Amino acid sequence: MYANILLSTDGSDVARKGVEHGIALAKALNAKVTVITVTEALPIDYGGGHDSGWIPSQQEIDRFDAACKERAGKVLNEARATAEQIGVSAELLHVPNAHPATAIIETAKSRGCGLIVMASHGRRGFRKFFLGSQTSEVLADGSVPVLVVSGGQK
Repeated sequence: MYANILLSTDGSDVARKGVEHGIALAKALNAKVTVITVTEALPIDYGGGHDSGWIPSQQEIDRFDAACKERAGKVLNEARATAEQIGVSAELLHVPNAHPATAIIETAKSRGCGLIVMASHGRRGFRKFFLGSQTSEVLADGSVPVLVVSGGQK
């Protein structure tokens, strides 16, 4: 049914559960797996009115980008180890300087993924609305089916 599955992770404990579930599903379906992690750009505050804001130097941007790349490498290596333990080969993808939900949706489309597997914290009510959720955005804006793995409520 699903020949190509996209697994999304940010390296959190909750996302790890989603990756584990997605890899197990891929093994059961003999599906191809791509694991994606997305890092956002350094936020820049141009200020306004009486606020002077903050614009980082190129050196600060470079340090931030290097730290994001290092973190993404660790997250993806962990996903690779999980896949290898289960006996699945996974393609690993880091998308830097992007909005996570948008990058996940675009990657699923461009790579022909039939399913996206993501985790959710299981927040409800106002907390979910206030905190926002990449999973909710992918569900609302994407056209590819999404399997949401609950990480439980804390």
